[in-house]
Amino acid sequence: MAAPFAPWSLSGESLVGLARCPEPLGPVPWGLRPLPGPVLIMAVCYTSSPVGPYLEMAIGEPARLGMRPGWCITTMVVDSAESRMGGKLNWGFPKQLGSLVWNSDGAERELRWVERDVVIRGRVMGLPLPMLLPVRTVQRRGDGPVVVPGRLRGRARPARVEVDVPEDDALSPLAGRHAGLHVAGMRLLMRPARQPVGFASTLRAPLRAPEPALCWDAPGRLAQR
Repeated sequence: MAAPFAPWSLSGESLVGLARCPEPLGPVPWGLRPLPGPVLIMAVCYTSSPVGPYLEMAIGEPARLGMRPGWCITTMVVDSAESRMGGKLNWGFPKQLGSLVWNSDGAERELRWVERDVVIRGRVMGLPLPMLLPVRTVQRRGDGPVVVPGRLRGRARPARVEVDVPEDDALSPLAGRHAGLHVAGMRLLMRPARQPVGFASTLRAPLRAPEPALCWDAPGRLAQR
C-alpha cells in the first residue's frame, strides 16, 4: 500500500481541547521524556488531504526529545488505510484503523470512535478570530526519535469540549469537560520529520522510515507493525 511522502497539506475543521489529566495515560515511546502539562485532545474532519477525506481522533501528551518540547501523539485512530500508512512511515504517528462517525448540527460537533465508544463533542461559542500557530510533535519512527514540524491556520472560536469514555478504558482519565477551540477553515501543513542534532539544529530525516514505525501494542512494550 502506497501513501504520499511528506509534506502533507490538509484542510477541514477540528475540535481541540486541553485536559488536566489526574493520572498518566501511559509511558511515552523510548527516547522521549514526558513533561508536565495538559493533554491535547483532537477530533478532526479532513475534507481534503493527499489521501482524500478522512476522520481522525488523536491524543497528545506533553513530552520532549532532547531539549525540544512538543506533543507526543500516543493515541490516534483514523478511518483511512492510506492515512494510517502515511502517518506511520512519514512521521511515526501510532495510527490505527477504526470506525469513526462525525456529526455536525448547528453549533454542535461530535466525533465517535465506535469500537471503543469514545466520544469527543463540543459546542462552539463566540466570534471567530484568525489563527496561525506553529505545530510540533515528537515521535518515534522505525529509525528512531524524530521531530515533526508543522503549521496550523484557520478561524478559531472558543468551544466547550466534553469527552465520554468507558470507565474501564485506558483513556478514562480524560472523561469530563475541558476548555477548547473549534477551528473552521482549517489548513494544516505537516512537514517532513527531522532528526535532532545538538541543542539548536536539526537535520532532515529520511523521508520515510526504513521499516514500519514502532507502535505500542501493550502497556510499556513496543512492537513493530
